[in-house]
Amino acid sequence: MGDFSGFTHVIFDLDGVLLDTEPFYTRATQAVVAPFGKTFDWSVKAQLMGRDALTSARTLVAALDLPISAEEYLARKEPLLCSMFPEAAEMPGAARLVQSLHARGFKLAVATSSSTQHFRLKTGRHAWFDAFDVVVCGDHPGVKQLKPAPDIFLVAREALGAAPDTCLVVEDSLAGVAAALAAGMQVLALAAPELAESAFDGARRVVRSYAELDLAP
Repeated sequence: MGDFSGFTHVIFDLDGVLLDTEPFYTRATQAVVAPFGKTFDWSVKAQLMGRDALTSARTLVAALDLPISAEEYLARKEPLLCSMFPEAAEMPGAARLVQSLHARGFKLAVATSSSTQHFRLKTGRHAWFDAFDVVVCGDHPGVKQLKPAPDIFLVAREALGAAPDTCLVVEDSLAGVAAALAAGMQVLALAAPELAESAFDGARRVVRSYAELDLAP
């Protein structure tokens, strides 16, 4: 049986799952912290992935002992990110997977901590996002708490009209996996090379690329 067998709905995270935007966050963050003699590396980045912007900023400021507030850090990073987002490329194989699932009748959703503005900047040149039935961004009024809280997946499930056990979530962050599990859903983890498979506790399966997936009915 294939990786999607037994499910009728698939909910995707955005950054690092559908679009290769994670390098933008790394570049923008390094540009902000470099004047303070700091280096942003994976030991810190792994703590930030999948979490909301302010929580991530507070964690970063504390981890690197920056002499600015989390809010100031975000204010410096925002214009850098917004200039990069329109150039976002798809994760290898993402468009083909989405289009294949859509053609086979799966109902699809995006559930991202990104704001609606950022989502539009990132996806503007990718017409294949039309295959998604539902998009839930972090500023949706029904999302009271962001990942690792389950809110965003619960809102997406409700919008899809699905039961939790019919939904498979595709995530790349530990916070995202925790959120999906808390929502009562199974998770396919698309893990970055820097993260050990063992870190994705509770995931149905861990892969490094979409080429590893079994799309058999």
